[in-house]
Amino acid sequence: MTWAVTSAGESIELVEHAPALSVALSDAVGRALAAGDVVDAVPDPYASGRWSLRAGSKVGAVTVTVPGGNMPLTLRITPKVSVARLFFLLGYSLAPKSGWRDGEVEVTEHRDLLPALAHAVERQVDRALRQGLLQGYRATEESALVVRGRIREAEQIRRRFGAMLPLEVAYDEFTTDIAENRILRTAVDRLLRLPGVPGDVRRRLLHQRARLADVTPVVRGQRLPAWQPTRLNARYHRALHLARVVLDGSSAEHAPGGLRIDGFLFDMNKLFEDFVTVALRESFRGTGHTARTQDPHHLDVAAEILMKPDFVLYGSDDAPCAVVDAKYKAEKQGGFPDADLYQMLAYCTALGLREGHLVYAKGNATHAAHQVRHAGIVIHQHALDLDQEPAGLLADIDSVAQRLADTPRV
Repeated sequence: MTWAVTSAGESIELVEHAPALSVALSDAVGRALAAGDVVDAVPDPYASGRWSLRAGSKVGAVTVTVPGGNMPLTLRITPKVSVARLFFLLGYSLAPKSGWRDGEVEVTEHRDLLPALAHAVERQVDRALRQGLLQGYRATEESALVVRGRIREAEQIRRRFGAMLPLEVAYDEFTTDIAENRILRTAVDRLLRLPGVPGDVRRRLLHQRARLADVTPVVRGQRLPAWQPTRLNARYHRALHLARVVLDGSSAEHAPGGLRIDGFLFDMNKLFEDFVTVALRESFRGTGHTARTQDPHHLDVAAEILMKPDFVLYGSDDAPCAVVDAKYKAEKQGGFPDADLYQMLAYCTALGLREGHLVYAKGNATHAAHQVRHAGIVIHQHALDLDQEPAGLLADIDSVAQRLADTPRV
């Protein structure tokens, strides 16, 4: 894929995994980027006042604000895959039975990730709220002058020392201020604070926030309230999944010297891993196999060296029968990284498998298989072309799954 960078005023654009670029930055902003885990940032050894920036697997947009400085610096990182394909990977990972159907999330008009995501969230929130805000029961504890629900006797004694009023009561309140609405309100608020949201999308987000005006947003730093998918909240499911993506990816960090880094970053490593493991799990649904992700095992007999393969397949006897690790990374000049082979060899040895499988986002290398000397273990390296149509991509996943099903044990 070709790469380009433009610097217009206080805006810089990068492409994930593109070569490093030299950009004129103040030392304060350069150090903030280096410390913020946004991009790889080091001083340019060949030019004073310039920093070498290289984007990794994180895509999105962040703003760096310097106290007393000029306009904030906005840094945008574009994914290599198209936004439409990225949303297919995301949608399938969240809801494999349906994914994003044509017309369900219109993102083709947006080239950048954040505008597309803001548009998608607003559309899904609008669909969720068309029938009105969902209501439910919320457990409430408070001090009151009248009895409502039940009296919390232990709290009454501890806090009131025998006084009759006020009463410490607990009751279930039927309200719109429930977990589902609070998550949507918080995601809308977060998007409205992020740089790069188009004006028309921002206006529609303001309308959605007005519809959720009586709902309490989650304060930054607090844990999001838990919700369970049910028939009653089915119309909220897509909006809630996307809202969680926004809340997991957006952040505001304060760096040394009062610098502020605020924005949204999406980790393509995690997205690719989630897609591969979910798609493989779906391929084995109904076959009698059990699939587990990030399943903990130990490499050594003393159980001191923990390892967590991305995907382990178990047979009907609950014994491991295949292992997979997903690797979204740039391959080396000569092919796939050797370190991945050593890691997979350790997995196969500990799990007692004759074959292991590494799945990459496709670059220049094709499928490869390596037989390890003196071990009798074969390590397969598969490559998925993320630019192809979803049907072809899922067919490739099914081909990998067929190889897993044929994996022999030691």
